[in-house]
Amino acid sequence: MTRTARDLLRTITAELAPDPRSNPLVPLIAAGEAGREILAVLALEQLRVIPADRRAFLQLAVRSSAEPEADAFFTALAEGEAIAQQRLPAFAAACGVEEARAAAYTPLPGCQAYPAYVAWLALNAAPADAVLAVTANFSAWGGYCATIAAALRTHYGFDDEACAFFDLFAGPAEHLDRTAERAVQAALDAGRLDESRARAYGHLLQSYEALFWRTLERPA
Repeated sequence: MTRTARDLLRTITAELAPDPRSNPLVPLIAAGEAGREILAVLALEQLRVIPADRRAFLQLAVRSSAEPEADAFFTALAEGEAIAQQRLPAFAAACGVEEARAAAYTPLPGCQAYPAYVAWLALNAAPADAVLAVTANFSAWGGYCATIAAALRTHYGFDDEACAFFDLFAGPAEHLDRTAERAVQAALDAGRLDESRARAYGHLLQSYEALFWRTLERPA
């Protein structure tokens, strides 16, 4: 029986699901035990990550010109990052991050490894392989955002505007999931999907994601 894109996406997402112990920070935020300075550093790092990822997704969309399904997927991702970029300043402000501090901030290498690798994918990965890897990674990211959004309201007194950045990623993304499924199915049908490479890309993305959170927990 021929495997479908939906089956493949589910399988690889399950395979790459992170060990809960790989992210020590989100449980601390969930319990209200993370200091506000850590939240401020999270905001400062995301102020670098989001625009970088947006540009990388736009580049992947350009490289997908012969693959309309993949083009649609990466275009949608870039549009989502643009919305996130608009919402992020409210979170930063709630954390006490002023414009001068944001401008002078030196990013942490362990946090910026993730967007650096996304940029590498934008230049080097076959678009269909990148679709599979990124989709698997987003499953974990969405869960983290849902947990953080709830904790910011419950333990830190943040209002809806300050939480809107995390709310954006926390909710169901059914349209994006369908777009990813169409892109992967088209690649499967055309024989241009390399599952082994996509798994390797996804593994590295998850590893850099874990490094991001470990670095934030102990930024010094």
